[in-house]
Amino acid sequence: MDSSNGVSAATEGPERAEITRLLRASAAGDREAFDRLMPLLYGDLRRIAHRQLGRLRPGQTWNTTALVHEVYLKLADKDGDYQDRAHFFALSARAMRQILVDYSRRRNAAKRGGVQVAETLDENFHAAAAEAEQVLALEQALARLAELDPRLVQVVECRVFAGYTEEETAQALAISLRSVQRYWMRARAWLAEEMKP
Repeated sequence: MDSSNGVSAATEGPERAEITRLLRASAAGDREAFDRLMPLLYGDLRRIAHRQLGRLRPGQTWNTTALVHEVYLKLADKDGDYQDRAHFFALSARAMRQILVDYSRRRNAAKRGGVQVAETLDENFHAAAAEAEQVLALEQALARLAELDPRLVQVVECRVFAGYTEEETAQALAISLRSVQRYWMRARAWLAEEMKP
């Protein structure tokens, strides 16, 4: 693993060129390109999922593999306009966030006597009620933040959910490093204030 950017060595060099080619082909509507792409990016997607799940609470039991598989199904259902690898991972992180929020909503509905929804996630993919509420609280705060400044939410998605460095975030969002630093500082301050107990 290249510690400078969190991307495994497997996605560097000639394989990186193949990934870029497959991303472009997939964006152009080549379904087979997307299917060939996923095994090449699987390890990186697992690392993103692991970081994302690890931020919830130490000792939580959500399953990384199940989350990656759900992301695959979610991304496979839509036409992806993937500009490059960084953009693909940013969209993957957003999809993971949406999956966790949807799961938390279903879990809270079931806890409150709602209809039990059939789940595609394996039975090891569960969270304590506190985790579900934490995910929903963050989602609600991000929705409010999006009303003020959607770019701040994009930076949070890259930094928190994808685990990107500031440099990777700048590349994924096609903005300057200084802008990322400014947005990240503003977003963190706003969220800290908004999510005070």
